[in-house]
Amino acid sequence: MFSTAVPGQSLTSEPKNAPWENPPLMVDPEEALLYHLENLKEPKVTESIAGLMALGVDILNLTEGILRTAVATGQHSIDVSLIIAPVIHEYIKGIGDGAGIDYNEGLEDEGQEELDLNSVSLSLHKKQAKEILDEITAGEEVDLSGLENFEGIPDEDSMGMDEQPEMKPQEPQAEKPMGLMSRRTA
Repeated sequence: MFSTAVPGQSLTSEPKNAPWENPPLMVDPEEALLYHLENLKEPKVTESIAGLMALGVDILNLTEGILRTAVATGQHSIDVSLIIAPVIHEYIKGIGDGAGIDYNEGLEDEGQEELDLNSVSLSLHKKQAKEILDEITAGEEVDLSGLENFEGIPDEDSMGMDEQPEMKPQEPQAEKPMGLMSRRTA
């Protein structure tokens, strides 16, 4: 618990001690890309990537992990990572296609919907409805006492549907002069 770094401790160590504090070994994106492609061609690395994809790790996280490791070890800069990331992503995608793995790319525009309270509530109610239908088809007695007010779906009373807000007629207002040279009249 007390073994964490003290604030400012990094300022007391010798500068340029960490690999990322030094200039990167590769500044050319083509050179960095060839470096990564050579590493990804190794059978053990390819097998590891395919295994991770089969376990459900998406391609975006694999790509980011590979590139962050290279930045942390001083191989290239973050800027080079951003340039070569799409190519590394496609290469890893090719590994998944070649291995016949059903993978997730990790991109938001694939139709992945974010969960919100309404969709969670809807799925819970669908589950309840399916259980009730199963009980009815099995000929069992169904208990509907807990279904008067579904949780998460407001009823008309709680929303105030009976009460209409009072509308006050608004008085027409005179147009105020606008512009840079308009005069103030008040």
